[in-house]
Order: sequence, then structure tokens, then C-alpha cells
Amino acid sequence: MSNCDLCGKKGLLTGAIVEGSLLHVCKACTAYGNVVKIPTIKHQTREKIKKILKEPEDVSILVADYKQRIKQAREQMKLTQEDLAKRLNEKESFIHKIEQGKQEPPLALAKKLEHHLRIQLIESYTEDSLHPGKLAEEGLTIGDLINIKKKK
Repeated sequence: MSNCDLCGKKGLLTGAIVEGSLLHVCKACTAYGNVVKIPTIKHQTREKIKKILKEPEDVSILVADYKQRIKQAREQMKLTQEDLAKRLNEKESFIHKIEQGKQEPPLALAKKLEHHLRIQLIESYTEDSLHPGKLAEEGLTIGDLINIKKKK
């Protein structure tokens, strides 16, 4: 049994929104807010979450020297920034910002650049699980839920 977040009384608690905050309160303190149902995580859901956290993930990242590679390849092909922008259906100013390193190209554009300039800009690697076995020992954290949501 836990303590009420408002009065400190031990006993059965209910979730309630009190002045914009979700609190676990006793029956007497529910009068100070609006009672809400707090969802519980079922065992099946926990197993799915464990599986997601344990599976290694392939991650695609942009190489560090992308701006030099793009500029060199473009110049070797004797293309202006305007010509390259037209081929990629992008704005010339965006290509300029990428070559200056002021803007990182999104992965979709990086793939287009790789195809048109015949260079490698994207590297893939497998990312290991961040918290192996953490769920069994400590339970879920907000960070775990954020990572799970991003992976979907």
C-alpha cells in the first residue's frame, strides 16, 4: 500500500487530476480533483515491450564529412549547385546550405544525392539494446516508453 500524494494517508489510492497534475490520492482527497483511470500494463504488453527493447536495431546515419563529399562529387561531374538542385527537385539555396554544413540533408535526400552523385553518404550499423534485462529488474521508466514509441 502507498501513501496519498495529498494527505499522506496509507491505503487504497485512485488516480486524480488535481490542479493540472496527476496524483495518486485516497478516497477522501478525490474531492479536490477529477478522478481518472490509470491504465495498467498487462503481462502480454510487458512481454512485447521486452522483446522490442532486446531486438537490435539497424540505424542509418549520415557520414560526418557529407558536405565535402557532396561538393567534391558535384564539382567532378562539372555540375553547378543550380544544376544539381534541378536534378534533385530541390532549391538551390538548400543545396548551398548542405554544402556549407549549415543544414544536414534528410535521409531521403541523402539517398537521392548518393544515387545522382554516385557517392556514399549513409552508413548503417546495428544498435544493441539500451537496457538489457532492465524491465525484469526495475520495471518501465518514462524513457523506455519514449524509446518504444520512437521505434514504432
